[in-house]
Amino acid sequence: MSESVKLPVLDLPGGTVTSPAGFLAAGVRAGLKQTGLDVALLVSEVPAAAAGVFTTSKVTAAPVQVSRRHLSSAAVRAIAANSGNANACTGQPGLEAAERMCAIAAEALGVAPHEVLVASTGIIGHPLPMDRIERGIRDAAGALTPEGGADAALAIMTTDTVPKAHAVRVALGGREVTVGGIAKGAGMIAPNMGTMFCFLTTDAAVEREALQELLKWTVERSFNSITVDGDTSTNDTVLALANGCAGNAPVRQGTEEYAVLTAAFARVTRELAIQLVRDGEGATKLTEVVVQEAASEPEAKQIAMTICNSLLVKTALFGGDPNWGRIAAAAGRAGAELDLENLRLWIGDLLVLDGGTATDYSVREAEAAVAGDTVKIRLAAGVGEASWTAWTCDLSYDYVKINAEYHT
Repeated sequence: MSESVKLPVLDLPGGTVTSPAGFLAAGVRAGLKQTGLDVALLVSEVPAAAAGVFTTSKVTAAPVQVSRRHLSSAAVRAIAANSGNANACTGQPGLEAAERMCAIAAEALGVAPHEVLVASTGIIGHPLPMDRIERGIRDAAGALTPEGGADAALAIMTTDTVPKAHAVRVALGGREVTVGGIAKGAGMIAPNMGTMFCFLTTDAAVEREALQELLKWTVERSFNSITVDGDTSTNDTVLALANGCAGNAPVRQGTEEYAVLTAAFARVTRELAIQLVRDGEGATKLTEVVVQEAASEPEAKQIAMTICNSLLVKTALFGGDPNWGRIAAAAGRAGAELDLENLRLWIGDLLVLDGGTATDYSVREAEAAVAGDTVKIRLAAGVGEASWTAWTCDLSYDYVKINAEYHT
């Protein structure tokens, strides 16, 4: 699958997970958090193909285990989610609570429990308050609307300062189809996802295996290519539902339609991933790191993520210090092939390192390149033709304060 697919894509202002036809959602307050909405319900009006990508942590939360099992169902009808409590490290009672969440939602919607996926985020190691959860799910079921995606985005937030949502529309197989999504996450964001949710929907018809493959491909280039703090969580969940309400022939792998739909999903997941990093805990700068001329895509990603996770790079960014030596040093220890004699490094459009040697650049221009709220770094490894893009944020005083005061 190529990232170079050119799409007649229309970004939908205000688009959310309910922008595609046939999806309803709601977000309600159940008292799981001190303030704000904290229970979300996303429903497809017809059976939908489903796919998922989850945390790679060996310490896996109960809702992740349950959703993995339920994804084997032929079709899925709903996602029930809560914030304020991760239902992680809660043993057998936690698994029973996650299954109970599915059963409550299923009863309220008139579907089977195995047709419901579940996700939880928040404090680890605390039992779910099932009386509040049950009330919240039932209230959400009664509040479902085609405009409910915005409230659902609010209800899954934890330390987020803003909700995350995006949607696009594209021509596919003679039909107009929409892909939408919501996400949450601001901390414990690292390679292989982090403390994050992303719920994606499309009204396109897609074969289940094709949906799973395109989801894996797009997650690798979006949520698996961002970092806030280098930590991976117990609850990371990306789910995609495709209900076919657009009326197209089911999309199969290896077709032109598959390439177009994959690129549409990539547009949405990339936008949501960038929103996550921009809202990173205590963040003041979004930084894009592009690695070019690497020996392979895995090595290009390895270099990019090493730069992104470098505490020295991140603190320099916070201080507005164009300390390119920290960037070069991070690239050098990434364990990937580099050619020092051909190594080049740009901060913004300013070439600061050429052939492994500092250029005669303007310090004032370099400082200006890292002064704004968006910074771009580009490195050419000089050994091949592969490239990768990753995103990070700076590391500020506020990150330490937020996490020193967050009870886990």
